[in-house]
This record gives sequence, structure tokens and C-alpha cells, in this order.
Amino acid sequence: MTQEYGVGIIGCGNISGAYFKLIPIFRNLKVVACADINPAAAKARSEEFGVEAQEIDALLANPAVDVVVNLTIPEAHYPVSKRALEAGKHVYSEKPFVLTLEQGEDLRRIADARGLKVGSAPDTYLGGAHQYARHLIDSGRIGKVMSGTAHVLGPGMESWHPNPDFFFAPGGGPILDMGPYYVNNLVNLVGPVKRVVALANRAREERTIGVGPRLGEKVPVVVATNIHAVLEFASGAQVALMASWDVWAHRHQNMELYGTDGAIFVPDPNFFGGSVEVAGMDREPKAVEVWDHPLTAHNFEFSWGTQANYRGIGLADMMDAVSTGRDYRCSLDRSLHTIDVLTAILRSAEEGRAVDIATSCTQPEALGIEQARALLR
Repeated sequence: MTQEYGVGIIGCGNISGAYFKLIPIFRNLKVVACADINPAAAKARSEEFGVEAQEIDALLANPAVDVVVNLTIPEAHYPVSKRALEAGKHVYSEKPFVLTLEQGEDLRRIADARGLKVGSAPDTYLGGAHQYARHLIDSGRIGKVMSGTAHVLGPGMESWHPNPDFFFAPGGGPILDMGPYYVNNLVNLVGPVKRVVALANRAREERTIGVGPRLGEKVPVVVATNIHAVLEFASGAQVALMASWDVWAHRHQNMELYGTDGAIFVPDPNFFGGSVEVAGMDREPKAVEVWDHPLTAHNFEFSWGTQANYRGIGLADMMDAVSTGRDYRCSLDRSLHTIDVLTAILRSAEEGRAVDIATSCTQPEALGIEQARALLR
């Protein structure tokens, strides 16, 4: 019988609703408590989802909590995760799980000493569409990947988020906020990164909140909001990444990878599903029917329609690894490599030079149909 682990959620803001709704679909997880620096936020989620609201210290001392899901703002991820590890809890964090390599290595030290696991979102690359793209690349459908492009472009978050301050503060910006989706998926598809070079700027010094009780309030922009980078992979591939919150319209694909025998067009790494297209030497991209993977099913209602959403699959996979002793896909090593790549991009832009990546990792094991099905109720 599958062991069920008690989940305590710290951080009951905007993103927490998806975790509260989706964690119950995984057979080895159960949300037992929640907490927030704002008790009213925890109380609201408690009443909405029928879990106990606690103070943070009480949640960390709760024997029913085996793993803490850290959904606080980026600057708080490291100290909250550290407290959870010191309290003897496994930790799964929203991205970015730390803001520096030193913070990540400190969490590793504590976790290793206590026999605990640390994992981090994003886990969207485990979705059926991205895993199918991985399957096609691994099977040699486009030959060896040698180059590619990735684009995450938009006008910013202030038009729809009622408290967008953290997006434009240290730890925010399109590279640290959205970049993890893209770099994680590139590591999944191509492997670890060896070196980066980048340029960056920002279009505005402040943003205007467009919704909610703070409508019209100005938010200062501290970080770069327009970044162009080139990533050189250990495999020899080179991929251009553009991440910007200064773009009102564009016609770029989310991700394209070019191999010696063809090309593959990968859907938005921010989501689990989407269409995959492949071109061979005929130079004509054609949609391919994505396999019957359980993480392609449309199961979640967004404001724009129903889509596949399985946030928490990385957590379920990590806790299954606690039981079995195997490697887990959203591991500290891979998450820290992503942080290394992203912070190196920002450092390259600031210092005007190419930056070697200090860390490395293996490609995560592909998540096949039966493996994914085994994690679902």
C-alpha cells in the first residue's frame, strides 16, 4: 500500500489555491495544515479547503506534517525552507527555491545531515506534452539537438496580480520568475548547461497596479525586465533565450529545438500540456498526436478555459522517492543547477562577460505513462 505523507502549506497567497486543489489527486499526499504570515490568509484557505490553519511555528512542530510546501515570496523561500528542515520536515518549494548558490548549498548541508529531501518547482516539464517531446528527442526523431530558441515574453504581471511588488523586487524579474520553467525544460530535453552570456535592461522604472484594492498604485522596478541570453550546453547545443516583461505583442514560438535531422516545436513550459510539432528534412512542421499520457488530460479550470494542470507532481515524485530511495526528478541538484544558470545570466548581463556554470546535474529520468499513473489516485 502506498504510504501517505502529511503536507503542510506555508504561504496562502495567489498560487496556493492550485496546490490546495491539486495535491489531493496524488495518492501519497494529504494536506493537513496551512500557515501564513498573515493569519487571515491562512484562515481563508482553511475554511475553503477544510484543513487546519496554524501559526508557522505550530505547523513546523505538527507531527502530522511530513513535508512543507513553501509558497512564500521568493525572498522568503530560503529562510522558511531552512526553518522547515531544522524542524525535521522535508521541503518542496515554489521557484526560485533559493536566490544564491550559497543558500542552496546551506539547505543541502542541513538536509543531508538530517536525512531529508529538498525539491522545487517547476514540475510542468513532467507534463505529457513535454515528456512526449523528450521521448521524440531521445528516440532520435530530430537527430542530435545543436541549437534552438526559447521565448517568454509579455507586458508584465501588474495588470492582473493585485500585489505584484515581488515580481519587480530582488528575486523577481522574468529570468528568476519565469526562467525556471524554460531552463528546467531545456535541461529535461537537452541536458545541463555549461556557459551563458547575456545582455539586459528595463523599459520602465515603475509599474501601475491594474486590479484589486491597490488599483492605480505605483510599484518600483528594481530588477532587469528585458534579458537576451545564449546558453551553451554540455552536449554542445546552443540555445538563445529571451525573457521580457516589456513586450506587448510578438510572433515567437515558446520553444524550438533544431537537430541534425529536423526540428521540434515545444509548447509553453509554463503549462503541462499543449501541442507538439515536428519537422524533418522536408522542412514542414507537422502536429504529432501526443501520446495517451495521464498528465495531458484537461483537469483544471483557468479563467481562459480548461487545461492540464498537475502542480504537485514533482512533490508526489519526491515523496515516492522518500519511500523507495530512488532519485527524484525535481531534485535539489537540478533545482540548484537551474538557479546557477539563471543567476549566471543576470551576472553576465551585469558584468558584460560570459559566465561558466559552476554546477552540473544529470538529465531527470523521463516520466513515462505508467510511472505517472502510479502517482495519481
